[in-house]
This record gives sequence, structure tokens and C-alpha cells, in this order.
Amino acid sequence: MARPREFDEERVLDAVMETFWRNGYEGTSAQDLVDATGLGRGSLYAAYANKDGLFEQALLRYHKRAQAHVDKLRQEGLPIERLRELMTDIVEADLTAPQKRGCLATNSAVEMAGRDPHVADLVRQNFDILVRGIEQTIRRGQAANEIRPEADAAVLALFLFNAVQGLRVLAKTLQPKDRPKLAAVIDQTLASLT
Repeated sequence: MARPREFDEERVLDAVMETFWRNGYEGTSAQDLVDATGLGRGSLYAAYANKDGLFEQALLRYHKRAQAHVDKLRQEGLPIERLRELMTDIVEADLTAPQKRGCLATNSAVEMAGRDPHVADLVRQNFDILVRGIEQTIRRGQAANEIRPEADAAVLALFLFNAVQGLRVLAKTLQPKDRPKLAAVIDQTLASLT
């Protein structure tokens, strides 16, 4: 029978995710993970096998952030306004973050997905959560004639998701004073849906 874990797994996984998010996979050492979690190397690796196992857990944990965005998209209100809120909230969070981390999934795609099919799959899973949520919101907008009903909702969702990810990359390099530029991109992106 497996021994129960003697640590707060939620807290540990949050610390692991934050460490990889801040430093990337290559930039995170075993000691960084030990320092972030307060656990010994043996305890960490007994629970999660190795650095790859910890990175996998970080990416799985990040799925909750994508799902939180989808949950907000499902709230009451006009679909276009829900989409605007999604894009604005993401840009605002990235612009005002003390560290310009961007998106853990996007960062991981750039750093690792080209050489690690498992990481590519985990990133794709994360992206799919948000793309599906955007597509559902677009379909609601089409049903209300707020978004072009003849357009392919799946294609529009991927287009919008691509814009969101591009905005996240831009926000890593821009300053809060550049907010109007990013707002203009959001306006133009959403105008293309109607």
C-alpha cells in the first residue's frame, strides 16, 4: 500500500508550476524546485519521479488557468463582450505582472514542444481547453446574430486564440503605457468577427 503524502500537494504543485513558469524548463534546477517547495529532493522525486514528471505536473496544473478563462466566458452577457473581457483581462494581467512571464503553455511550446512530443501534447491539451471555450462563445454569438453566422466557428476560434497568444507575447515586451496599442489590436480582432 502506498504511503500517503506528508505535504500539501496543492501548495507544492503551485510552487512547482510558478518556478517553471518563471524560469522555463531548462532554467529550472532541482535546487530551484527544492527551494520553491520546501521539500527535499528525495521527497520531490519519490512523489513525481524526476524533473520531467514535475514539469508535466506543472503543465497539467496550468490547465486550471485555461479552464478558469473558459468559466468566465460562460458567464452571463453578450458573447462579444465576454471575448473582449477575456482578451483584456489576459493582456492586463501580463502587462502589470512584476515578472513578464507570459503564458506557461506558450513558453513551453517555444522552448520544448519541438523536441519533446509529450510536452507538445500537454501544451496542445492546454490550448484546446481555451479554443473550445472560445468556439462555444462564438457559437452563442452566432446564434444571437452578434457574430457572422455563416463563418466557421472553429476557424474563428483558432483565429481569436492565435490573437490572444500573440497579445501575450507582445505584453511580455511592452509596458503598461502601451495598453492603447494592445486595446486597438483587441478591437480590430473582435471587429473581424462581426
